[in-house]
Amino acid sequence: MKQFLETGKITGTHGLKGEVRVQPWADSPEFLAEFDELYLDGGSKKIEITSARVHKNMIIMKIRGVDTIEDADKLRNKVLYMNRNDVELENGAYFIQDLIGLDVIDDDTDERLGRLDDVSETGANDVYHVKTDDGKVFLIPVIPDVIKEISPENGYVRIFKMRGLFD
Repeated sequence: MKQFLETGKITGTHGLKGEVRVQPWADSPEFLAEFDELYLDGGSKKIEITSARVHKNMIIMKIRGVDTIEDADKLRNKVLYMNRNDVELENGAYFIQDLIGLDVIDDDTDERLGRLDDVSETGANDVYHVKTDDGKVFLIPVIPDVIKEISPENGYVRIFKMRGLFD
């Protein structure tokens, strides 16, 4: 599992004093605004966040040492990373990046149904996109009746293959 996870992208500048606009790639912009430290360059360069606030589903962020619009503009299109050790997930919660690529297994037959290719957050429940070996994509609701076991450390998700899910 990757130590540093993509969590947002700097999309532009805000004002004249070096603030940047960040598009969050997290469950909520508020989550990303909580961090005191983030990383650039795949996790190799630590940056200190001196302030962050949510503004229209974006984050306006001030990074220590970035004090002019010119400094901020140099960061445009940079991806921000978080260290997975900085977050304590609730029991049964996973980083989406840890789920992508897992084998999806039928819990009754042990048949491999495909690979988890994407996750959509719909509000009521997430939806797993399962891609079969022949390229078809099936949408699986992430609900207790369907998802029986999630094991990123062992490389699989076990599901109950409800009638209609793979038709």
